Amino acid sequence: MTGLYQRKEIDEAIRAGNEALRCLENARKYLSSAGNWGLLDIFGGDFLTTFVKHSKMNRANEQIQEARAALMVFQRELGDVQELGDLKVETGDLLGFADYFFDGLIADLMVQSRISNARKQIDNAIRRVKYILGQLGRM
Repeated sequence: MTGLYQRKEIDEAIRAGNEALRCLENARKYLSSAGNWGLLDIFGGDFLTTFVKHSKMNRANEQIQEARAALMVFQRELGDVQELGDLKVETGDLLGFADYFFDGLIADLMVQSRISNARKQIDNAIRRVKYILGQLGRM
């Protein structure tokens, strides 16, 4: 691969990774906010509290879906950078919780637990994307 072509592929991968990172960080922001509203809801919230919590969860879900798409683009771009070897973003498992995250919300405590688990998965995804971006930046 020529140096110029390789640089172009690296730059495209970095752009895709930065977009994935942006979506993940937005999802984390909305999940954190939903978690805060969820705690308020548990300890005496009213209809408005529940409404705002669910609104934040819906926004988080939108960002998760965007992140999933951006991570697939990032993975595809990483495939074009041959020197990376085995660096991959596991898009399937990384954000798999999004499929069940909003199904059957029965109790506030269960919702709070799911928000917390989702935030942990988002944090892991952010760490992985940042690590790969760091590897790309050193190329």
